[in-house]
Amino acid sequence: MQTKVFATGGGGVWKYAAPNLFYPLAGTMIPWFATAATALCALGLYVGFFVAPTDAQQGESYRIIFIHVPAAWMSMFLYVVMAFWAGVGLALNTRLSSMMATAIAPTGAIMTFIALWSGALWGRPTWGTYWVWDARLTSELILLFLYLGFMALQAAIDDPRRADKAGAVLALVGVVNVPIIYFSVKWWNTLHQGASVSLTKAPTMASTMLTGMAVMALGFWMYSIAISLARVRAIILERERRSDWIKEVAERA
Repeated sequence: MQTKVFATGGGGVWKYAAPNLFYPLAGTMIPWFATAATALCALGLYVGFFVAPTDAQQGESYRIIFIHVPAAWMSMFLYVVMAFWAGVGLALNTRLSSMMATAIAPTGAIMTFIALWSGALWGRPTWGTYWVWDARLTSELILLFLYLGFMALQAAIDDPRRADKAGAVLALVGVVNVPIIYFSVKWWNTLHQGASVSLTKAPTMASTMLTGMAVMALGFWMYSIAISLARVRAIILERERRSDWIKEVAERA
């Protein structure tokens, strides 16, 4: 009897928790998110570098915020999402959840690196140095180490199930660093400026600047979804390579 490639294991949206069903769904979604990411990032960069006014105090150097701030936001957000999926995989023993956490980690690390690198370029004309052991900068650097540690720990363990569990524990423990990053400028006397955008206060920047940052953040978000979906498809192929449905997918390609 021939096995159906996309046999359902349940009803509703929960059926997509099965790797054989999520794989084609992810493939369908990737082009949409990738296109949205390209358009939004192009628009955000145009607004940030050509439409937004020059800052009265920092001059043109402030424009790095249109890359730095969205990357910093995404670095924290992606870690929380990664830890969430890792925790779901640990608690419910769902394979796809753990695969999602593994797929998100490299993108989170890239966003963290971009935030640190762009912050250093911003700090040179603003503070007179590329790096200071500021609470915000140090906690963001720790976030990068947490991402790298998560990926290194999983790579060091041959059994995927054991690797997922070990990585999940590290990811969940590391979540405590995210609020530290966010509130560091309030809890300690730091060189890093306070938040210009808050949920409880009116923004302290021009609307054009805020629009450019918001569009770039949305573009980074779309990019993160597209690249994570592409990566999780690769992980599914690797882990499910002995399954009958993978062989049938290969025959159709």
